[in-house]
Amino acid sequence: MQSRRLADRGVPIGYISERTGLAPSAIRYYEDEGLVRPDRNAAGHRRFARSDIRRLSFIMIAQGLGFSIAEIRAALSTLPENRTPTKADWARISRSFGQVLDTRIARMQALRDRLDGCIGCGCLSLRTCALYNPRDTARRHGAGPRYVLGDRAETT
Repeated sequence: MQSRRLADRGVPIGYISERTGLAPSAIRYYEDEGLVRPDRNAAGHRRFARSDIRRLSFIMIAQGLGFSIAEIRAALSTLPENRTPTKADWARISRSFGQVLDTRIARMQALRDRLDGCIGCGCLSLRTCALYNPRDTARRHGAGPRYVLGDRAETT
C-alpha cells in the first residue's frame, strides 16, 4: 500500500509478533482478511508500519469482546490510510464499539437477572409459567426467549 509513508514501513513480522504476542501465522491470517496491509521489500518479505502494532492489538481486544472479523474490518476501514491513526481516530471507533458493548452488557445483565426464572417461553418452571407467560402470550412477539430479549409481559 503505497499511500502510507514508506518511512513508517520496514518492521518485520517477527518484531510485530514479539510486540503483540500474536503468532506470525495469526498476523498473516489478519493480512489475508484485509485487516493489516504490509508492504513487501525487494526480497518479498512483509514490512509493517509500526502503527500496525496498535491495529493488531485492537483486533485482539475486539475479538475478545465478541466482535466478528467483518465488524472489525468495517471499523478499521474508517481509519485513514495515508497517515498513522490519531487518538481521535481511535476514539471514534471506540464510541461506535462502545454503543454495541452497552447493548450487549444490558442484555447480559437482563439475562443474569432473569436466568433463574425466565428463559424460552418465559420461565424454567411450569408452576410459574402461568404467571410469566400465560397461554404462551410471549409467542406473539416472535420466536426465542422474548422476555430476555427485552420484550415486556402484557399486564392486564
